[in-house]
Amino acid sequence: MKYNTIIIGGGLAGLTAGATLTKFGKKVLLLEQHHKPGGCATTFKRGDFIIEVGLHEMSGLAEGGTIRNLFKMLEVDNHVEFLQVPEFYGVLSDEEDFVFPHGYKAANKALIDKYPEEEKGIKRFFKLIAGIRREANSLPRSPLKRKLIFPLMPLLYPNLVEATRHTVGSWLDKNITNENAKLDMTAHLAYWGDDPYTLSMFYFGTPLSGFVEAGGHFIKGGSQQLSNHLAAYIEQNGGTVLLGKKVHKIVTKNGQATGVTFGDSFNSKLNSTTVASDNVVANCAIPLVPEMLDEPHASALKQKINTHTNSCSLLCMYLGFNTDVSAFGVKYYSNFFPGADVKTLKDIHPNNQGDWSKRSFIFVDYNKVDSQLAPPDKSEGVICAVDYLKDWEDLNEADYKAKKEEVAQILLQRLEGQFPGIRDSIEYYEVSTSKTIKRYTLNPSGSVYGYAQTLEQTASKRFRNNFLIPNLYFASAWAFPGGGFEGSIMGGFLAALQMNKDKIWTACDDVKYVDQRVVPFLESKKIDENTLELSFKKPAEFQYQQGQYAILNLTNPKVTELDLPYRWLPVVSSSEEESICFHIALDGSSFSKSCEQLNKEDEALVFGPMA
Repeated sequence: MKYNTIIIGGGLAGLTAGATLTKFGKKVLLLEQHHKPGGCATTFKRGDFIIEVGLHEMSGLAEGGTIRNLFKMLEVDNHVEFLQVPEFYGVLSDEEDFVFPHGYKAANKALIDKYPEEEKGIKRFFKLIAGIRREANSLPRSPLKRKLIFPLMPLLYPNLVEATRHTVGSWLDKNITNENAKLDMTAHLAYWGDDPYTLSMFYFGTPLSGFVEAGGHFIKGGSQQLSNHLAAYIEQNGGTVLLGKKVHKIVTKNGQATGVTFGDSFNSKLNSTTVASDNVVANCAIPLVPEMLDEPHASALKQKINTHTNSCSLLCMYLGFNTDVSAFGVKYYSNFFPGADVKTLKDIHPNNQGDWSKRSFIFVDYNKVDSQLAPPDKSEGVICAVDYLKDWEDLNEADYKAKKEEVAQILLQRLEGQFPGIRDSIEYYEVSTSKTIKRYTLNPSGSVYGYAQTLEQTASKRFRNNFLIPNLYFASAWAFPGGGFEGSIMGGFLAALQMNKDKIWTACDDVKYVDQRVVPFLESKKIDENTLELSFKKPAEFQYQQGQYAILNLTNPKVTELDLPYRWLPVVSSSEEESICFHIALDGSSFSKSCEQLNKEDEALVFGPMA
């Protein structure tokens, strides 16, 4: 069994690379350690709510732009709906809120109306960020061509050169005097980093220009819709997507990657499998890759990355409300709560590391668009703030849980202070920390943006998609161009283009890996009016004890409204039986309705067993 390309990880970069390569006619195997694709572009279910894990708003969706054209090529636009949010963000104030609108003309006017004395600097700011995106898109991809034009860069690409020489803080200090203006212009900084004096102006300006030009967008139904489509596209075009499979080793021979060895994430008793390939894409975090490599490649990679610093992480507090929170005075989609002790740009980084009662945060009201995350009579939101793994990783389970609850109550109190009455409408809340992100994505430090986008680690200085072994490529937030939805998607696409250009391909047959965890449905029977028993053929080598858990994932759910096609369920059959049985609560959910409508040709994917 051999594939043209094996992709380690099913984040957006890996999914985009895989989908693009199958579009090019290549045989692709994608391996994702989680039980669903997407990385940070996923959702989960709590009660009546579909909880969005990562997406608040996405940049780069201008008509005719690269992302839009890529989505058309991969048929994303036929299956995924992007909703433009009303405005970029609103900065809340005791006096008068500042609203950052979409559109260059409107954004210029909003800032100049509030800060007329800064008109010259504000216009220069928008000219710079518009120029960054325009010039970055026109920059030659060929390293040789870039080398040839290097002496002419200040003339041909003046905005690009200026942005790559400045941090956000150094540029604003040079061009804007009013500290409040600087703070209003950088209120969304946490979406890219934690310190304006280390964050590259190039990386800050590139997505910002995308937001201003085309508006921020949310994916209807949550970001899992995009991840699911890309995974399905890979399979529909002859590729294979295996979930719950973790790569242990990148096999190398004579300085080339020749395949990978992987095992089951949920069943350690299963034997590892080695599959050959022409090339390999590491969509996982770059710091994890040395452990997968033999020498001398492992040491060579460690040496290249040992001085690199990781980005910050994020704390997210997911909120489900029993009503539309507009009733409590929530006016904007993205509501920025300034830190109590932030008076100047230099205060932002200390504030991000400070007391939660004073720390800046963003509250997103998904009900300002037709998000399809909550029932019509309810709504969903999220509080998002900068976070660091060091504040959580040494706590025992009890202390960790207690600290999360302490932070939750502080944030809820502050939310209530701004929007009186909103707290009583909360039906559900849950806190996700940097420790959560590390657990589910394996990203060191829980870093959502990969390596920090400092001047030394951004633009041309960021790791390209191929820098270690000729046929080992890197596509993730940790590589070029960087994190965020737009950055990760572009990273995957650029890696696929580079691979197609390098033409490291040999002939492959049609033999594909057969996932023994996909099993046919056998029968169902009602235990009582509230419970349905489902029986499936027992997966091969599925050794379990009665009462252990498994994840039951329906491969073709008939009903999907406000639900996900899987549940964590106890196994109710005995280990001696040839079938595996689960009890399903007939609670009116889409999942239970799909279970009731199963027929003989249906299948399910079973992960486990787990205690």
